Amino acid sequence: MAGEIPLILTLDNHGVPHRWVNWQQACFYYAKNLVAWTLGEQEFVFHGGISRATGRRSSITARSIIAIKGKAMAMKGFNQVPPLNNRELFRRDRHICAYCGGGFSFLRLTRDHIRPVSRGGTDTWMNVVTACRACNGIKRNRVPEESGLELLYAPYVPNKAEYLILTNRKILADQMEFLVQHVSSHSRILTLAGAAA
Repeated sequence: MAGEIPLILTLDNHGVPHRWVNWQQACFYYAKNLVAWTLGEQEFVFHGGISRATGRRSSITARSIIAIKGKAMAMKGFNQVPPLNNRELFRRDRHICAYCGGGFSFLRLTRDHIRPVSRGGTDTWMNVVTACRACNGIKRNRVPEESGLELLYAPYVPNKAEYLILTNRKILADQMEFLVQHVSSHSRILTLAGAAA
């Protein structure tokens, strides 16, 4: 049963998305009485050992979305820039090349620096887009204008809710519904979220 359990979405006490945790971490929060409140339609029951005193088996019922007691961890982290990696970059850009507009599999994509690092560009969300190998080969160590290419979409930094959507491939409907409320109405993530729901 444990292999089928999806990740649990944790929030801070104020309801701000924080991170994904596995079922063991969720049980720890419940056992330590650190769950302030819960949301979500999904419930998961986890069974523990049998008490010598009562002869009854212990269990914890966890919800798909849990708020954790304590300091507002996510409040300060919500606007922090999430770590950049290719998997989330390609998902942010919906696996579409920023230059030719073609859709490609993960292995046929590259991280393209709009302004190359060797020419003063940075390896940050705002300077990278998804590019197919052919377009990246055409662009080489130049800015798009110098290579005759044009950006079809602009890069952006995902907020915390968008990043949580990007990092989990098996989001439950109630979790997605909650996270989408924290996403800008102009975000490309909404297309991904609609496909996942």
